[in-house]
Amino acid sequence: MESDELPYADADVDAAAERLRAIFDRLPEVTERISHGAIAFFVRGERTVAYVTSDHHGEWMLALVCAAPAGAQEDLVRQEPARFFRPPYVGHRGWSGVRRDVDVDWDEIATIVETSYRCVAPKTLVRRLDGG
Repeated sequence: MESDELPYADADVDAAAERLRAIFDRLPEVTERISHGAIAFFVRGERTVAYVTSDHHGEWMLALVCAAPAGAQEDLVRQEPARFFRPPYVGHRGWSGVRRDVDVDWDEIATIVETSYRCVAPKTLVRRLDGG
């Protein structure tokens, strides 16, 4: 691999986006659009739930950035710094980044996505998610 090549291919980004779409399709009133050059998912078209980064700041990683409950970011980064990180721009608000170019547990990603949704979605939609 030459020094200017990413450690993953465009096909990896596309495959990750498809897997994420399947997860987000299970959540009420989530839409997808490009925001700031990234694939992003929104609840009711307004509140960002998560977005996909691909070499966003030259860090050579494919990642998912999500809202997280208070204190979760610090715990995740401390426990698994090779997989979790404090993302630029939103990290100071507690959002977490999870690398997607290393071993990916899709059940864990689904849990992270649902947790992010619960952090930003209106309570009425969270109740709908819970079957109420």
